Amino acid sequence: QVQLVESGGGLVQPGGSLRLSCAASGNIFNIYSMGWYRKAPGKERELVASITRDSSTTYADSVKGRSTISRDNTKNTVYLQMNTLKPEDTDVYSCNFRAGLLRDDYWGQGTQVTVSS
Repeated sequence: QVQLVESGGGLVQPGGSLRLSCAASGNIFNIYSMGWYRKAPGKERELVASITRDSSTTYADSVKGRSTISRDNTKNTVYLQMNTLKPEDTDVYSCNFRAGLLRDDYWGQGTQVTVSS
């Protein structure tokens, strides 16, 4: 059974930084991509950033230039460094791993990021 555990969320002032982490445990193999999504109440879930196993990255326009996604394949862990945070970055952030022969999706439980003074 695969489990994704996120950490690093919290309350930060505008202009501040946070680093989110997501570690996978269990029987997970052949990880194709890792990513972070966010969803605010009443809104659709949106991709924040993703990274493939060959380290190709994708960023939402709203975070481009302010965020960096990285991965540690030895630890099955993905990170999201977010800088110059804005109140509109407030959301629940969930990590996603796409893995296996059928590229199944695995999700973390979500971590709250609140940007407020």
